[in-house]
Amino acid sequence: MKIKGTLEENFEAFGDDHVSSSEDTPLRKDAFLLSDEEKIERIQENIREVMLTLGLDLDDDSLKGTPNRVAKMFVKEIFGGLHPDRKPKASTFDNKYKYGEMLVEKNITLYSTCEHHLLPIVGKAHVAYISNGTVVGLSKMNRIVDYFAKRPQVQERLNIQIVRELQNVLGTEDVACVIDAKHLCVNSRGIRDIESSTVTAEYGGKFKEESVRREFLEYINMETNF
Repeated sequence: MKIKGTLEENFEAFGDDHVSSSEDTPLRKDAFLLSDEEKIERIQENIREVMLTLGLDLDDDSLKGTPNRVAKMFVKEIFGGLHPDRKPKASTFDNKYKYGEMLVEKNITLYSTCEHHLLPIVGKAHVAYISNGTVVGLSKMNRIVDYFAKRPQVQERLNIQIVRELQNVLGTEDVACVIDAKHLCVNSRGIRDIESSTVTAEYGGKFKEESVRREFLEYINMETNF
């Protein structure tokens, strides 16, 4: 389908129907040529310009440090997962117990950022795998979720990236992930529906079988009394 009209007209036509182009985070080839300190310096100048354009008084005690705080937050915290050097080392171990059932790590707290409006995504990730001879430390599953969440994201892509990474680490296709999250670009702007959340799933290997997938979902919904 050929799209006619100006960029603004096309944007209005598509509205919020954004489509992700790849399961890889779109990065330029020169993404890591600048040091963190150089990025912070550049970003704070840009944030300062945005705030000045909005008419804010940056001489005010409450606001004058904001550009630097935002820049450090972008580079060191909420977008820290962009840098491959920060990928968690996920050591694997032999499955000496011969545990052959599903292992589920549920209710992993997830904080990410919508790449369309740069607003928060907050929710839970539920991850599972079936060992083919190796296991990974439980905390590493949380760290992998956190690493891929700390970047501008689309929830579908985040789901895929978590599963692909664990498949590579564990050497098995039998990995699944379900994410249930609130998007503040929906909750706080636009339609402003504070009740809605978005659920996405990625199933690999045995998890594509209905019975295995059902067992995984039953674990997620299981009540715990701790």
